[in-house]
Amino acid sequence: MPSPETYDVIIIGGGPVGLLLAYQLTRFELSVCIVEKQDKDTPEGRYGRAITLFPRTLELLDQLDLVQPMLQQGFACRSSVTYKDGVRQFPGKVWTFMENIQGTVFDFALVLRQMYTEDILRERLDRGKVTYHGSMECVGFETGLDDSEYPVTVHCSGPGGMMSAKSKYLVGADGGHSLVRRYANIPFDGDSSEDQWIRIDGIVETNMPINRAYGAIETTTHGNVLWAPLDHGATRIGYAYTPEIAAKYPEGVTEEVAVNEAIACLWPFSLKFKEVHWWTLYKIGQRMARTFATHNNRIFICGDAAHTHSSGAAQGLNTGIHDAVNLAWKLALEVQRLSHPEVLDTYTTERQSAVQRLLNYDKDISLLMTHKWPAWYDGDPHADPNVLLGEIFNNAAPFNTGLGISYEANVINQPWESSTEAAVGVQPGTRAPDTKLTTPGTFQSVRMHQVLRNRCQFHAIVFTGGDIKTAKSDLVPLREYLDSHPELAMHPAIAWLTVCGSAGCSPYEVLGMTGFGDTYFDARGIAHYAYKLDSRKAMLVVIRPDGLIAFTCALDGETIWQHFSRILRSQPQETC
Repeated sequence: MPSPETYDVIIIGGGPVGLLLAYQLTRFELSVCIVEKQDKDTPEGRYGRAITLFPRTLELLDQLDLVQPMLQQGFACRSSVTYKDGVRQFPGKVWTFMENIQGTVFDFALVLRQMYTEDILRERLDRGKVTYHGSMECVGFETGLDDSEYPVTVHCSGPGGMMSAKSKYLVGADGGHSLVRRYANIPFDGDSSEDQWIRIDGIVETNMPINRAYGAIETTTHGNVLWAPLDHGATRIGYAYTPEIAAKYPEGVTEEVAVNEAIACLWPFSLKFKEVHWWTLYKIGQRMARTFATHNNRIFICGDAAHTHSSGAAQGLNTGIHDAVNLAWKLALEVQRLSHPEVLDTYTTERQSAVQRLLNYDKDISLLMTHKWPAWYDGDPHADPNVLLGEIFNNAAPFNTGLGISYEANVINQPWESSTEAAVGVQPGTRAPDTKLTTPGTFQSVRMHQVLRNRCQFHAIVFTGGDIKTAKSDLVPLREYLDSHPELAMHPAIAWLTVCGSAGCSPYEVLGMTGFGDTYFDARGIAHYAYKLDSRKAMLVVIRPDGLIAFTCALDGETIWQHFSRILRSQPQETC
């Protein structure tokens, strides 16, 4: 019998989360195998599911060079509308946060059905580094007790029979009924309610005046109805399938029932389905795995395998993408033995904290969307639940857009050790601002995030301040330190960058020395201000591969390496 194939990582699940994880890992030079049990060429395997990508998710995809083909196909939604009894409501509720998104070039929600997202990800996979097994199901796995290079053995079944493969790590991205999670004996804490929702996609005709905006339609019969403009001219309608509605259909729900109730929930507007692409009936619930990693960090889960919730806030795929981006670079650095093991531990702690906030929020909105009050509500029981629903959505706007998602201090997110310095720089664990820089020579404007591509490296950014002569007292000693400390100067997990607070014909002449990595100008101090830095001082800001702040410190080589040495193993190379 031939020896099993070996991979750095085996991923169970070829949906968007599994595909995105594979794309990143191969981008970071790892070998990957994907096992997907569904036939993606069937309508059941393509239509439906997630549709909305919010700004922070788009930023993450942009830094991975993935967002442009998605923008070509998706519907960029910057507007919302609220209707009640056929009358537009002012002010609007629920989706109004989409209308005033600031601080990002992606000031919209991109509506793109999951099948198109998956198509783009599959097209971008490096087939030379990815083995893809479709219509094949994982039936079990075990982790060896020895310290072999490939301690995980995965067993799969498909049309051609059984197959086994070995890997260093296994990731379950196999949905809410995850075999990986169950086989790893990870508890899935939470519960399901008896509330049911219907979602239906298709090409429609309607006399609703504003029908290409994210809509909230307030009804007394179908809850707070979702109206979502989709890609390629399609529309999604979502409504509560209440016990009263279910009583009308003792033989159960069919496509005809889903269409008829969609028509009813839009009254007094007319609605006609020219095409039905997909529909579903599902129960609402919120669950989260007790851990996202097990077996000594050899087995991981992400996406719906790690957490499930309603689609009320349209956060499902966004959360899964955040999981995949958070895990990929940490896993790659561990495989390449560039980071300390504690870095990989932060995948569970960081993502669980974010998911728990989502679940708490989701419980409230899923109840209110079906005209039920949260347990904590002690107001007027006869009040309009849509009012509270709108308030909760507005208050959660930083979370909904993803721009406000942050993580607590840990081995990566290192706060200032001195309280007097704590106010300097943006907070560790928060999103790095996407500010404007100027390129040398052409003086063209470029966004910081365009420079900070995700290539599994920390970005060590030297901000010179506005007074270069004063900054030289810090810049020169740092250059001397780096020249004699290659473990910092050319560590493969660190990319250096200089943001110069002045401008001129040559970065070398402005700085009076060679810059640290590429140099960009910030003569107006816009970037220094965005990063909350004193323009009179030179400082270092370190940004994680996923675009969050790791730490800020003075331009002292020894201090910089002390911070990095908590994260990275020493890897001496040639000087920068």
